[in-house]
Formats: sequence, structure tokens, C-alpha cells
Amino acid sequence: MQEENPNKETPAQIKDQDRKLYAVLAYLGILIVIPFLIAREDHFVKFHLKQGVLLLIFWFLLLLIITMPILGSLIYTVGSLILLAFIVIGIINVLNDKETGLPLIGHLAEKFNI
Repeated sequence: MQEENPNKETPAQIKDQDRKLYAVLAYLGILIVIPFLIAREDHFVKFHLKQGVLLLIFWFLLLLIITMPILGSLIYTVGSLILLAFIVIGIINVLNDKETGLPLIGHLAEKFNI
């Protein structure tokens, strides 16, 4: 009979350790793909994935707005600063183990079915 190593981590423990990492990746643009493929079953990660999808949509809208003459670059600059603030707020929530929606727009993320 084979003896088990008591220091060996089980998949559940690894998942608990990495869930913050996956949740942070959800706020970092295209890196959202990693937690989506690996850890979207985890409730905590799923909550932050939804928030990250919302921010990704916001970013794509900003890319469309920048093509507008004159006001496009101004709106893009202000929108980018707001987007950066939301990303920082989301990451702070992850690091504090909170499932708090983003200010003003967080309620929209609840409607996503991931």
C-alpha cells in the first residue's frame, strides 16, 4: 500500500490558493480568458469574471468612441481613467475577499450568465 504525503496539496487547496489570482486576472483585459477557462465554477471567481466582462465591454466601447472626430479622444481619455479606477477597485475587492459590485455599474454584471 502506498503511503500518502501529508504535505501534498489537494486540488481543492490549490483552487483556494489560486482563486484570488484567477479573480484578479478577470480584471486584466484579455487575461480574463484564463480564469474563464480554468476556474469559472468557483463562485468567487465567477462573480469577478462578470465584473471583468463588464469592464471589457466598456473598453471595447471606448475603442469605438475614439474614432469619433474631435470629442472622441477627450471621451476616450476620461473613460480610460474611469475604467482604470474600476479595475483598481475590482482588484482591491478581490484582495480583500469581497464580492462587492463596482460603483454605478456593478449591478449590470449580475445579468451576465457565465
